[in-house]
Order: sequence, then structure tokens, then C-alpha cells
Amino acid sequence: MLSIPRELADKIVAHARADHPDEACGVIAGRDGVPERFIPMENAERSPTFYRFDSKEQFRVWREMDDRDETPVVIYHSHTATEAYPSRTDIAYASEPDTHYVLVSTREEGETEFRSYRILDGVVTEEEVEFLP
Repeated sequence: MLSIPRELADKIVAHARADHPDEACGVIAGRDGVPERFIPMENAERSPTFYRFDSKEQFRVWREMDDRDETPVVIYHSHTATEAYPSRTDIAYASEPDTHYVLVSTREEGETEFRSYRILDGVVTEEEVEFLP
């Protein structure tokens, strides 16, 4: 289960809406599996169907997390025209076994689909999301 403060979930959704029609992406850093710090990142592809972290930005962010004794608790991105379910590419690129992979669908303007998954060795398992006050 992903337990995430509502404020952080709202920031993910706001980033996804702001970058629409391109996919948005980023990280929630934290300690001991607890999501604490929102880190929006640039989609180096600037694409409505694909996202990729800029390698220099990713290096900087991961180094900063390491310096702060944090880990990527959540890696998130948006889907702009499809449901919030990992694509084959998303599954192939999932390389953090202890991370929650959050997807937000912005395909419907007035509706938000916010879902979380564990992805390990190509196996996708959806998990419950608990929004904390």
C-alpha cells in the first residue's frame, strides 16, 4: 500500500495537469519508505506518449537524495490519453524494486485517475493508495 500525504498527491496531479498535453514526471523522495519531498522533473522527451528523465538532472537529483539520506519512494509520471496503467515501456524501464510507481491520467479534463503500482522483474502489481491528511 502507498500511504501518501494528500498535499504531495495534489502536487503530482497539478504537475501532470500543467505539463499536459505532454507527459509529466518526477520523484517523491523520503526516508524509510515514507514519501516526504516533491521533486518535479523535466520530461526530456517533451512528448504526449513517452517520458524520460534528463540524465544530468536525474544524476543531480539522485545524488541530492543520497546526500540527504533519502530514497525515491515514488516515481511518477502521467498518461495524457490513456488510463493510468503502466505501458510496456514503463514496465521495461522500471528499475527501482522498492519504489511505488504512480501514474496519473490526464485524459479527462475534469477527472483524475491516480494509481500506484509495484513493478518487479516485469510483473505489475497494483496497490491500494491511502491519502493522508
